[in-house]
Amino acid sequence: MTRLIVAAGGGGDAVAAAMLDAALYGDEDQAVILTYAWDRLLIDPIAGPRGATDFTGLEQITPAVWAVPAEARPIAPAGSTLPRLAAELPHTFALIDPYHGAEGITRQLEELVNHLEPESIDLLDVGGDILARGDEPTLKSPLADALTLAACCQVNATVRLLVAGPGVDGELLPEDLRTVLGPLVHTFTPTDVERISSVLEWHPSEATGVLAATARGVRGTCEIRDAGLPVPLTDESPTVHEVDLDEAVSRNQLARAIMATESLDEVERYSREVCGYSEIDYERNKALWLKEQQPTELDPEAIIARLAQFEAEARARGVTHTTFRRITEALNLNGSQRDDLRQLLINSRPEQYAAPLWHIPAEA
Repeated sequence: MTRLIVAAGGGGDAVAAAMLDAALYGDEDQAVILTYAWDRLLIDPIAGPRGATDFTGLEQITPAVWAVPAEARPIAPAGSTLPRLAAELPHTFALIDPYHGAEGITRQLEELVNHLEPESIDLLDVGGDILARGDEPTLKSPLADALTLAACCQVNATVRLLVAGPGVDGELLPEDLRTVLGPLVHTFTPTDVERISSVLEWHPSEATGVLAATARGVRGTCEIRDAGLPVPLTDESPTVHEVDLDEAVSRNQLARAIMATESLDEVERYSREVCGYSEIDYERNKALWLKEQQPTELDPEAIIARLAQFEAEARARGVTHTTFRRITEALNLNGSQRDDLRQLLINSRPEQYAAPLWHIPAEA
Protein backbone atom coordinates (compact mmCIF):
# COMPACT_ATOMS: atom_id res chain seq x y z
CA MET A 1 0.00 0.00 0.00
CA THR A 2 1.16 3.52 -0.74
CA ARG A 3 -0.28 7.00 -1.04
CA LEU A 4 -0.92 9.08 -4.13
CA ILE A 5 -0.65 12.87 -4.14
CA VAL A 6 -1.63 14.81 -7.25
CA ALA A 7 0.25 18.12 -7.51
CA ALA A 8 -2.54 20.20 -9.05
CA GLY A 9 -0.42 22.80 -10.82
CA GLY A 10 2.92 21.03 -11.09
CA GLY A 11 6.09 23.03 -10.34
CA GLY A 12 6.18 24.02 -6.68
CA ASP A 13 3.04 22.01 -5.91
CA ALA A 14 5.20 18.88 -6.27
CA VAL A 15 7.68 20.22 -3.70
CA ALA A 16 4.84 21.11 -1.33
CA ALA A 17 3.40 17.62 -1.87
CA ALA A 18 6.65 16.08 -0.60
CA MET A 19 6.53 18.32 2.48
CA LEU A 20 2.86 17.49 3.05
CA ASP A 21 3.48 13.75 2.74
CA ALA A 22 6.04 13.76 5.54
CA ALA A 23 3.99 16.15 7.70
CA LEU A 24 0.75 14.16 7.50
CA TYR A 25 1.93 10.60 7.07
CA GLY A 26 5.45 10.45 8.56
CA ASP A 27 9.01 10.55 7.27
CA GLU A 28 8.94 6.88 6.37
CA ASP A 29 6.12 7.42 3.86
CA GLN A 30 7.23 7.88 0.27
CA ALA A 31 4.16 8.76 -1.73
CA VAL A 32 3.86 8.67 -5.49
CA ILE A 33 3.52 12.31 -6.57
CA LEU A 34 1.73 12.78 -9.90
CA THR A 35 2.80 16.12 -11.34
CA TYR A 36 3.24 18.14 -14.51
CA ALA A 37 6.64 18.80 -16.02
CA TRP A 38 5.79 22.47 -16.44
CA ASP A 39 8.52 24.85 -15.33
CA ARG A 40 9.06 28.57 -15.66
CA LEU A 41 10.76 29.79 -18.82
CA LEU A 42 14.02 30.37 -16.97
CA ILE A 43 14.18 26.57 -16.54
CA ASP A 44 12.38 25.45 -19.70
CA PRO A 45 12.58 27.88 -22.63
CA ILE A 46 9.73 26.10 -24.44
CA ALA A 47 6.21 27.31 -23.59
CA GLY A 48 3.74 24.93 -21.98
CA PRO A 49 4.13 21.54 -20.27
CA ARG A 50 6.36 18.66 -21.34
CA GLY A 51 5.09 15.17 -22.13
CA ALA A 52 6.70 11.75 -21.91
CA THR A 53 8.21 12.10 -25.40
CA ASP A 54 10.18 15.14 -24.19
CA PHE A 55 12.37 12.99 -21.89
CA THR A 56 14.88 10.19 -22.07
CA GLY A 57 15.32 7.69 -19.25
CA LEU A 58 11.72 7.56 -17.98
CA GLU A 59 10.48 4.45 -16.18
CA GLN A 60 7.08 3.04 -17.14
CA ILE A 61 4.67 2.45 -14.25
CA THR A 62 1.51 1.69 -16.27
CA PRO A 63 0.76 1.89 -20.02
CA ALA A 64 -0.06 5.61 -19.72
CA VAL A 65 2.05 6.66 -16.72
CA TRP A 66 5.81 7.18 -16.60
CA ALA A 67 8.02 8.02 -13.61
CA VAL A 68 10.78 10.63 -13.85
CA PRO A 69 13.83 9.20 -12.04
CA ALA A 70 16.99 11.11 -11.20
CA GLU A 71 18.68 9.69 -14.31
CA ALA A 72 16.00 11.03 -16.69
CA ARG A 73 16.86 13.99 -18.89
CA PRO A 74 14.68 16.43 -20.82
CA ILE A 75 15.48 16.49 -24.53
CA ALA A 76 17.17 19.80 -25.41
CA PRO A 77 16.25 22.58 -25.61
CA ALA A 78 13.58 21.58 -23.06
CA GLY A 79 14.34 21.82 -19.35
CA SER A 80 12.81 20.29 -16.23
CA THR A 81 13.28 20.38 -12.46
CA LEU A 82 11.80 16.90 -12.00
CA PRO A 83 15.00 14.80 -12.37
CA ARG A 84 16.73 16.92 -9.71
CA LEU A 85 13.69 16.64 -7.43
CA ALA A 86 13.82 12.87 -7.86
CA ALA A 87 17.52 12.93 -6.93
CA GLU A 88 17.01 14.97 -3.75
CA LEU A 89 13.69 13.65 -2.44
CA PRO A 90 12.68 10.04 -1.65
CA HIS A 91 9.39 10.15 -3.55
CA THR A 92 8.42 8.76 -6.94
CA PHE A 93 7.53 11.57 -9.34
CA ALA A 94 5.08 10.39 -11.98
CA LEU A 95 4.39 12.53 -15.03
CA ILE A 96 1.00 14.08 -15.82
CA ASP A 97 0.62 14.14 -19.60
CA PRO A 98 -1.92 16.85 -20.51
CA TYR A 99 -1.67 16.35 -24.26
CA HIS A 100 -4.73 14.06 -24.26
CA GLY A 101 -6.85 16.52 -22.30
CA ALA A 102 -8.84 15.78 -19.16
CA GLU A 103 -9.83 12.35 -20.48
CA GLY A 104 -6.17 11.39 -20.82
CA ILE A 105 -5.33 12.48 -17.26
CA THR A 106 -8.40 10.64 -15.95
CA ARG A 107 -7.10 7.51 -17.69
CA GLN A 108 -3.68 8.02 -16.09
CA LEU A 109 -5.26 8.35 -12.66
CA GLU A 110 -7.42 5.25 -13.10
CA GLU A 111 -4.38 3.21 -14.16
CA LEU A 112 -2.37 4.44 -11.18
CA VAL A 113 -5.20 3.72 -8.75
CA ASN A 114 -5.59 0.17 -10.09
CA HIS A 115 -1.83 -0.38 -10.04
CA LEU A 116 -0.97 1.17 -6.67
CA GLU A 117 -4.20 0.56 -4.74
CA PRO A 118 -3.29 3.68 -2.73
CA GLU A 119 -4.27 4.07 0.88
CA SER A 120 -5.27 7.68 0.13
CA ILE A 121 -5.45 10.11 -2.79
CA ASP A 122 -4.85 13.82 -2.15
CA LEU A 123 -5.18 16.57 -4.76
CA LEU A 124 -2.94 19.42 -3.53
CA ASP A 125 -2.98 23.01 -4.71
CA VAL A 126 -0.71 25.69 -3.26
CA GLY A 127 -2.42 29.08 -3.17
CA GLY A 128 -5.99 28.05 -3.94
CA ASP A 129 -6.39 29.17 -7.56
CA ILE A 130 -7.96 25.75 -8.20
CA LEU A 131 -11.04 27.37 -6.61
CA ALA A 132 -11.16 30.24 -9.11
CA ARG A 133 -14.33 30.89 -11.10
CA GLY A 134 -12.22 31.97 -14.08
CA ASP A 135 -13.09 35.67 -14.30
CA GLU A 136 -10.96 36.99 -11.42
CA PRO A 137 -8.72 39.89 -12.57
CA THR A 138 -5.75 38.57 -10.58
CA LEU A 139 -5.99 35.02 -11.96
CA LYS A 140 -2.90 34.15 -14.05
CA SER A 141 -2.59 30.37 -14.40
CA PRO A 142 -5.89 28.48 -14.22
CA LEU A 143 -5.28 25.83 -16.89
CA ALA A 144 -3.19 23.19 -15.08
CA ASP A 145 -5.31 23.27 -11.91
CA ALA A 146 -8.55 23.07 -13.88
CA LEU A 147 -7.26 20.04 -15.80
CA THR A 148 -6.29 18.05 -12.70
CA LEU A 149 -9.56 19.02 -10.98
CA ALA A 150 -11.57 17.90 -14.01
CA ALA A 151 -9.76 14.57 -14.05
CA CYS A 152 -9.86 13.92 -10.31
CA CYS A 153 -13.61 14.44 -10.07
CA GLN A 154 -14.16 11.81 -12.81
CA VAL A 155 -11.93 9.05 -11.47
CA ASN A 156 -13.65 6.15 -9.75
CA ALA A 157 -11.98 6.68 -6.36
CA THR A 158 -12.22 8.98 -3.35
CA VAL A 159 -10.05 12.07 -3.81
CA ARG A 160 -9.48 14.62 -1.04
CA LEU A 161 -8.84 18.20 -2.23
CA LEU A 162 -6.34 20.13 -0.10
CA VAL A 163 -5.41 23.81 -0.40
CA ALA A 164 -2.09 24.82 1.17
CA GLY A 165 -1.17 28.45 1.79
CA PRO A 166 -4.43 30.19 0.88
CA GLY A 167 -3.57 33.18 -1.33
CA VAL A 168 0.23 32.71 -1.32
CA ASP A 169 0.38 32.56 -5.13
CA GLY A 170 -1.16 36.04 -5.46
CA GLU A 171 -3.92 34.79 -7.77
CA LEU A 172 -6.88 34.91 -5.40
CA LEU A 173 -7.33 37.08 -2.33
CA PRO A 174 -7.33 35.18 0.99
CA GLU A 175 -10.67 36.75 1.92
CA ASP A 176 -12.20 35.37 -1.30
CA LEU A 177 -11.06 31.88 -0.32
CA ARG A 178 -12.03 31.98 3.35
CA THR A 179 -15.69 31.07 2.83
CA VAL A 180 -14.79 28.04 0.69
CA LEU A 181 -12.06 26.53 2.84
CA GLY A 182 -13.11 23.55 4.91
CA PRO A 183 -11.55 21.99 8.02
CA LEU A 184 -7.95 22.77 8.98
CA VAL A 185 -5.83 19.72 8.20
CA HIS A 186 -2.35 20.96 9.16
CA THR A 187 -0.26 24.06 9.82
CA PHE A 188 3.25 23.78 8.42
CA THR A 189 6.11 24.30 10.89
CA PRO A 190 9.84 25.04 10.56
CA THR A 191 10.46 21.31 11.11
CA ASP A 192 8.26 20.48 8.12
CA VAL A 193 10.20 22.92 5.94
CA GLU A 194 13.56 21.42 6.87
CA ARG A 195 12.62 18.30 4.92
CA ILE A 196 12.68 20.32 1.66
CA SER A 197 15.11 23.08 2.66
CA SER A 198 17.80 21.99 0.20
CA VAL A 199 15.27 22.07 -2.66
CA LEU A 200 14.14 25.59 -1.74
CA GLU A 201 17.70 26.83 -2.32
CA TRP A 202 17.39 26.22 -6.06
CA HIS A 203 13.78 25.55 -7.02
CA PRO A 204 12.18 28.60 -8.71
CA SER A 205 8.64 28.21 -7.31
CA GLU A 206 7.54 31.46 -5.68
CA ALA A 207 4.29 30.18 -4.13
CA THR A 208 5.92 27.23 -2.34
CA GLY A 209 8.80 29.52 -1.32
CA VAL A 210 6.33 31.92 0.28
CA LEU A 211 4.53 28.98 1.93
CA ALA A 212 7.81 27.75 3.41
CA ALA A 213 8.88 31.21 4.59
CA THR A 214 5.59 31.74 6.44
CA ALA A 215 5.96 28.29 8.03
CA ARG A 216 9.28 29.59 9.36
CA GLY A 217 7.51 32.60 10.86
CA VAL A 218 8.04 35.30 8.21
CA ARG A 219 5.23 37.89 8.25
CA GLY A 220 4.52 41.03 6.24
CA THR A 221 3.76 41.57 2.54
CA CYS A 222 5.65 39.77 -0.24
CA GLU A 223 5.79 40.99 -3.82
CA ILE A 224 5.98 38.20 -6.41
CA ARG A 225 6.08 37.56 -10.17
CA ASP A 226 6.85 39.96 -12.98
CA ALA A 227 3.57 41.78 -12.26
CA GLY A 228 4.61 42.49 -8.65
CA LEU A 229 1.54 40.87 -7.07
CA PRO A 230 1.30 41.65 -3.32
CA VAL A 231 0.86 38.59 -1.08
CA PRO A 232 0.01 39.05 2.62
CA LEU A 233 2.14 36.83 4.89
CA THR A 234 -0.14 35.97 7.82
CA ASP A 235 -0.75 33.22 10.36
CA GLU A 236 -3.17 31.70 7.83
CA SER A 237 -0.49 31.44 5.13
CA PRO A 238 1.19 28.18 6.30
CA THR A 239 -2.12 26.33 6.79
CA VAL A 240 -3.58 23.41 4.85
CA HIS A 241 -7.37 23.12 4.50
CA GLU A 242 -9.61 20.46 3.06
CA VAL A 243 -12.10 21.68 0.45
CA ASP A 244 -15.19 19.88 -0.82
CA LEU A 245 -14.28 18.53 -4.27
CA ASP A 246 -17.78 18.98 -5.67
CA GLU A 247 -17.92 22.57 -4.49
CA ALA A 248 -14.58 23.28 -6.16
CA VAL A 249 -15.90 21.88 -9.45
CA SER A 250 -19.10 23.91 -9.16
CA ARG A 251 -17.00 27.08 -8.79
CA ASN A 252 -14.40 26.31 -11.46
CA GLN A 253 -16.05 27.09 -14.81
CA LEU A 254 -13.01 26.00 -16.81
CA ALA A 255 -12.83 22.60 -15.09
CA ARG A 256 -16.48 21.95 -15.93
CA ALA A 257 -15.98 23.02 -19.54
CA ILE A 258 -13.02 20.71 -20.23
CA MET A 259 -14.30 17.45 -18.69
CA ALA A 260 -14.51 15.64 -22.04
CA THR A 261 -11.46 17.18 -23.75
CA GLU A 262 -9.06 14.87 -25.56
CA SER A 263 -6.21 17.28 -26.39
CA LEU A 264 -4.33 20.19 -24.87
CA ASP A 265 -5.27 22.37 -27.85
CA GLU A 266 -8.91 21.78 -27.00
CA VAL A 267 -8.27 22.73 -23.37
CA GLU A 268 -6.60 25.94 -24.51
CA ARG A 269 -9.58 26.86 -26.68
CA TYR A 270 -11.91 26.51 -23.69
CA SER A 271 -9.52 28.54 -21.54
CA ARG A 272 -9.65 31.40 -24.05
CA GLU A 273 -13.45 31.22 -24.05
CA VAL A 274 -13.97 30.93 -20.28
CA CYS A 275 -11.06 33.00 -18.92
CA GLY A 276 -10.33 35.21 -21.92
CA TYR A 277 -6.81 33.85 -22.38
CA SER A 278 -4.54 30.82 -22.30
CA GLU A 279 -1.48 31.09 -20.07
CA ILE A 280 0.44 29.06 -22.66
CA ASP A 281 -0.16 31.90 -25.14
CA TYR A 282 1.39 34.25 -22.57
CA GLU A 283 4.38 31.92 -22.25
CA ARG A 284 4.74 31.73 -26.04
CA ASN A 285 4.88 35.52 -26.32
CA LYS A 286 7.25 35.85 -23.38
CA ALA A 287 9.53 33.12 -24.73
CA LEU A 288 9.93 35.11 -27.97
CA TRP A 289 10.79 38.23 -25.98
CA LEU A 290 13.28 36.37 -23.77
CA LYS A 291 14.95 34.88 -26.84
CA GLU A 292 15.89 38.39 -27.92
CA GLN A 293 17.14 39.37 -24.45
CA GLN A 294 20.84 38.60 -24.18
CA PRO A 295 22.29 38.18 -20.67
CA THR A 296 25.11 40.53 -19.77
CA GLU A 297 27.74 40.05 -17.10
CA LEU A 298 26.53 41.15 -13.69
CA ASP A 299 28.10 44.37 -12.43
CA PRO A 300 27.86 44.08 -8.62
CA GLU A 301 28.14 47.84 -8.00
CA ALA A 302 25.44 48.66 -10.56
CA ILE A 303 23.21 45.84 -9.29
CA ILE A 304 23.37 47.07 -5.69
CA ALA A 305 22.52 50.62 -6.79
CA ARG A 306 19.52 49.45 -8.83
CA LEU A 307 18.44 47.18 -5.99
CA ALA A 308 18.44 50.16 -3.61
CA GLN A 309 16.05 52.00 -5.92
CA PHE A 310 13.79 48.95 -6.26
CA GLU A 311 13.74 48.46 -2.49
CA ALA A 312 12.87 52.12 -1.89
CA GLU A 313 9.95 51.91 -4.31
CA ALA A 314 8.80 48.59 -2.83
CA ARG A 315 9.01 50.03 0.69
CA ALA A 316 6.72 52.86 -0.42
CA ARG A 317 4.21 50.22 -1.55
CA GLY A 318 4.31 48.60 1.91
CA VAL A 319 6.34 45.60 0.76
CA THR A 320 8.48 43.80 3.36
CA HIS A 321 9.68 40.80 1.33
CA THR A 322 10.11 39.70 -2.25
CA THR A 323 11.34 36.75 -4.30
CA PHE A 324 14.55 36.49 -6.29
CA ARG A 325 12.49 35.99 -9.45
CA ARG A 326 10.74 39.30 -8.78
CA ILE A 327 14.07 41.09 -8.21
CA THR A 328 15.56 39.54 -11.37
CA GLU A 329 12.70 40.80 -13.53
CA ALA A 330 12.40 44.16 -11.75
CA LEU A 331 16.09 44.84 -12.49
CA ASN A 332 15.54 43.83 -16.15
CA LEU A 333 17.96 40.93 -15.92
CA ASN A 334 17.74 37.73 -17.92
CA GLY A 335 16.04 34.87 -16.08
CA SER A 336 19.15 32.74 -16.47
CA GLN A 337 20.94 35.20 -14.17
CA ARG A 338 18.62 34.58 -11.23
CA ASP A 339 20.97 32.19 -9.43
CA ASP A 340 24.00 34.47 -9.87
CA LEU A 341 21.99 37.46 -8.64
CA ARG A 342 20.76 35.45 -5.67
CA GLN A 343 24.29 34.50 -4.62
CA LEU A 344 25.51 38.07 -5.08
CA LEU A 345 22.79 39.48 -2.83
CA ILE A 346 23.04 36.78 -0.15
CA ASN A 347 26.83 37.11 0.01
CA SER A 348 26.71 40.91 0.20
CA ARG A 349 23.76 41.21 2.62
CA PRO A 350 23.20 37.89 4.41
CA GLU A 351 21.09 39.60 7.08
CA GLN A 352 18.37 40.26 4.46
CA TYR A 353 18.02 36.61 3.45
CA ALA A 354 14.76 35.35 4.97
CA ALA A 355 15.09 31.93 3.33
CA PRO A 356 13.97 31.53 0.64
CA LEU A 357 12.75 35.16 0.39
CA TRP A 358 14.54 38.51 0.36
CA HIS A 359 13.73 40.91 3.22
CA ILE A 360 13.23 44.59 2.48
CA PRO A 361 14.01 46.49 5.70
CA ALA A 362 11.80 49.36 6.90
CA GLU A 363 14.69 51.79 6.42
CA ALA A 364 17.49 51.86 3.85
